[in-house]
Amino acid sequence: MKNQNNLNIITKNPKPPQTSNMDPEIWSKLPPEILENILSFLPLKTFMSLRSTCKGFWPLIFSPSFISKHSPSSSPFSSFLLLSHPQFRTHFPLYDCNLQTWRNISLSFSDSLHSLPPSFTTTLVSSGGLFCLTDSLSCSLLVCNLLAKSKRKIQYPNFNLHIEHLTFVSTPKGYFIFILSSESSSSNAYLYESNSNSKVESWRKFNGFDPILSDNPHQQGVYFKGGLYFATPEPFSVVYFDLGNGKWERPACDLPNELTFVRLVSMKDDDGDDCKKLFLIGGVGSNGISRSVKLWEMNEEGSNWVEIQSLPDLMCRKFVSVCYHNYEHVYCFWHEGMICICCYTWPEILYYLVSRRTWHWLPRCSSLALKCSCGFKWFSFVPNLYAQV
Repeated sequence: MKNQNNLNIITKNPKPPQTSNMDPEIWSKLPPEILENILSFLPLKTFMSLRSTCKGFWPLIFSPSFISKHSPSSSPFSSFLLLSHPQFRTHFPLYDCNLQTWRNISLSFSDSLHSLPPSFTTTLVSSGGLFCLTDSLSCSLLVCNLLAKSKRKIQYPNFNLHIEHLTFVSTPKGYFIFILSSESSSSNAYLYESNSNSKVESWRKFNGFDPILSDNPHQQGVYFKGGLYFATPEPFSVVYFDLGNGKWERPACDLPNELTFVRLVSMKDDDGDDCKKLFLIGGVGSNGISRSVKLWEMNEEGSNWVEIQSLPDLMCRKFVSVCYHNYEHVYCFWHEGMICICCYTWPEILYYLVSRRTWHWLPRCSSLALKCSCGFKWFSFVPNLYAQV
């Protein structure tokens, strides 16, 4: 190449800057908080794929640096309704509530938790991003976070325990497990609390409640204002177990008249720390036959049930025909602004959108066989990478 003075000018491509690997000795001498801060800059997907290369990566996802840079508030994860059915023995279909459609992917406990024995599917309950499974063969419970691929095995309070009722509730600080069991001539309650602020985690034993709390093994207790609320079979009533003092109490308000079945649901705060509303779903009729299905809310003073909605007539007829008036198959739960009303013998969910005050049916899963008569168990699944087991 020549310039205006006819001088030859030779241009050379600049050499790329040389990079060298950091001396491992320097890495090993870095203070833990600085190392955590450096690693937290890795993309979340890259970091998750590297966890299998070193055990030290596992606790890092709970470090302050990592959590601050990958805040759950900006999480791309959807919330799901998970379906368990005998037709799906190894996986669970997922309904994406954000996209309002069934996903082509399904959830598998055996894939997420590689060492999970098949007997750990005797009973399954969920809360937030955690699942709790029971295994009567090993007399233990398994609490797991499928997204973080973490788990904890918890032994029963005693080896002669026969679980009649299991409630599992996750909180921002941990979770608690509540068990009702009959042993010889007595009924007992057991409470296990896992709290990030406490290093002591063990079972506590309390007096049970007699008579039996529920005729429905699918309905969990409802967490509301520091207590677990339950609806009893006929004659219908509401009782609660105070988690603070371990005593059974009854609310001051009476139930509505002419109820044919009763279910309870609580609405969580945005931060998930407590539940700010308690709802009652019940059939209204006589001789065990429901003429209508209504929704009530407990007032702020806890002195009265206030009717807020009635199920539209056509939807009520379908729901009643689905149940065949066998309401022991009906169970309810809260999921991301929805009150879900399910039947063990029907593949659809009836749900109420609290913000819009409207009722809807969830579409049937297309992968289900047309002739499926029972065994439909639904769960709320809100993936949470930071839910600790």
